[in-house]
Amino acid sequence: MSSYSELIKSFEKTRAYMREFYVYGFKNRGEYQTKSSRSYDDERRRIESWLGDHMSFVRTREGKNVFISIDSRSIRHNPFFKAWKAKSFTDGDITLHFILFDILHSVEDRYTLTEIIELIDGKYLCGFEEPMEFDESTVRKKLKEYCDIGVIDRVKEGKKVYYHRTESPDISGIDEVLHYYSEVAPCGVIGSFLLDKFEVKNEPFSFKHHYITGTLDSGVLASLFTAMREKRVCTVSNLSRRRDLPRRNRIVPLRVFISAQNGRQHLLAYLPDYNHFQSYRVDYLSNIKLEDVTPRFDELRAELDRMQKKMWGVSIKRNKLGAEHMEHVEFTVRVEDGEDYIVKRLQREKRVGKVERIDEHNYRFTADVYDSSEMVPWIRTFICRITQMNFSNRTVENKFKEDVREMYRTYGIEEVEE
Repeated sequence: MSSYSELIKSFEKTRAYMREFYVYGFKNRGEYQTKSSRSYDDERRRIESWLGDHMSFVRTREGKNVFISIDSRSIRHNPFFKAWKAKSFTDGDITLHFILFDILHSVEDRYTLTEIIELIDGKYLCGFEEPMEFDESTVRKKLKEYCDIGVIDRVKEGKKVYYHRTESPDISGIDEVLHYYSEVAPCGVIGSFLLDKFEVKNEPFSFKHHYITGTLDSGVLASLFTAMREKRVCTVSNLSRRRDLPRRNRIVPLRVFISAQNGRQHLLAYLPDYNHFQSYRVDYLSNIKLEDVTPRFDELRAELDRMQKKMWGVSIKRNKLGAEHMEHVEFTVRVEDGEDYIVKRLQREKRVGKVERIDEHNYRFTADVYDSSEMVPWIRTFICRITQMNFSNRTVENKFKEDVREMYRTYGIEEVEE
């Protein structure tokens, strides 16, 4: 009988399974050919141990499809956080972890590497019949790891190097802040880890629109934010549904855009090898590797900030630095008496566009953007009021009109002459 562990060694592997089956959803076991059936079953059972209360399924002719089903009114904590808290470790890792933090249990305790090794051998491992052995290299690497993440500090005095614990900040009394941050902010899982340090007595927030699946991309986002803070070039693997294998790209990450409508996260970046800007879906990115610092970071971010004035969403159609291609959009809506709310909505949602009053009942919206196709879903919401439209990109305009004709045919409505 096969067995599996709830703990995970590679989060990227678990992230891929959760994304394919439970976020994008409706893919059955037979449709997943990347790994063996046994690997699929192990991952499925592991994920079910975290999300069993939030899983549903449907049966189709192709088989059983499992997906995540969550009512945001009934939960206050993102269930995907559990995946980040299931990191696996070896017996030696966990033993050395607790030994080191017992030796360095307060900020005042300071020891050299040699002294720490002597304490481990003489105090902690000597009572075992078959004691573990931690050589100098292993202990040094573990201490360096903790120094890198900031829980242990390294101080040099003369020729000796001392290690001691860093002082823990007081986070008592900010549980409400942490609760809100953990559920709405990028990399909110950090807040969830902090909340685990003390008992939360007050949970004042619930969320109508709770975008939980971005949690799976927290590791990628953390690496991208590090690259931005340090102004570095990095290489990323970008998955595409048009290719079987991800493509590696060198990029300068500049900003992360998060949709207030659906919670989807996009990275806006510059590709130095192609001299153009491009947007990436963060959930398609993996294997971030930081490279050298680029002296052009501030220049590129300033250029992106300028370009935002012509962006409706995140599409910039691979605009090259110093060269732009704009698309003009214009449409007129008719507003009847007592429908001032239509005008207010146009003003509120116009983003980079302009609203102009033509006469008592007609208003014109105009905008110059990089990609007019991004505007189509929004323009459709005014479809019964639009009296005239003009797109410089005729392909987009014709597609819009053909969609309307198809709607007429679907509902058996006689098409109105343009």
